[in-house]
Amino acid sequence: MSDLSSEEGEEAEADLGEYDGERNAEGERHGRGKARLPNGDTYDGQYEHGSRSGQGTYRFKNGACYIGEYLENKKHGQGTFFYPDGSKYEGGWVEDQRHGYGKYTYANGDTYIGEWFNHNRHGQGTYIYKDTRSKYVGTWVNGTQEGEAELIHLNNRFKGKFLNGNPIGRGKYVFDIGCEQHGEYISEQDKGEEEEEEEEPSLLVAPKWKASEITKLTLWTPHGEDSSSPREDSLVLAAEAAEEAAAAVTEEEKIPVTDESAEGREDELSLPEESSDFFSAATGAGEEDEGSREEEETKDQEDEGTPSLEDKEDESKEAE
Repeated sequence: MSDLSSEEGEEAEADLGEYDGERNAEGERHGRGKARLPNGDTYDGQYEHGSRSGQGTYRFKNGACYIGEYLENKKHGQGTFFYPDGSKYEGGWVEDQRHGYGKYTYANGDTYIGEWFNHNRHGQGTYIYKDTRSKYVGTWVNGTQEGEAELIHLNNRFKGKFLNGNPIGRGKYVFDIGCEQHGEYISEQDKGEEEEEEEEPSLLVAPKWKASEITKLTLWTPHGEDSSSPREDSLVLAAEAAEEAAAAVTEEEKIPVTDESAEGREDELSLPEESSDFFSAATGAGEEDEGSREEEETKDQEDEGTPSLEDKEDESKEAE
């Protein structure tokens, strides 16, 4: 990570250097303006009462550049800083410190996306290694990997806890082939206390992985690893599966037909049988209604075609 030398080089300005821009009634730099400072840096942006405040661009003579928000000559708000070594930070700032949520792209191509506090990676964040394409997803404390996290590789991943950038304690490796290797990371202590006193302190030795067993894929949390072993968990799961199987057998004994399609066919066949009387009765009633209508229509036709006695008498009178 880049040091702070390029960032700490910003001058407070006041009335230093050359200035071309707006001023207030008191003659202070106020509004939009450009300044060239005595150290060779330049600033182009907003001023308030003689201080850089608002949106602006500050270019350092060493090649660094900041584009973002200012408050009283300090980077404050959202901004992007381009470092001389090619790295870049995009995110929140508080009083010249990386703070809040932001993304840092390092000169070697690695990236960190997550929370920042007082210029350090702090909180939840993801660090991606460009060369191996591995990534650390978890907790950070003052710039160091610490707490519950997951280290993801191309064909496996480690889930556990970290301390001072190294895994520690119980955890497990999950492989893409569908199995897990449970175990713990153990820190080795140097032997020979007398020799240690005579020699200079050596570098910290990375903890070593001690595997305990291999199981099928299981649900996992760091707290769960401490409470019970994977073997116990697998036994519990097997017992639950046996109980479910026994319950299923009992249900099958109660129900004579197990084929769902057969049950559906029986239901379909039984429906017409249960309602056959109803349909036959309705059909008979409909036929009776139609028969009565035909009789009525026949009677009407007969009435129309057959003259009544009164009509005959009228016709005889007319003939006389």
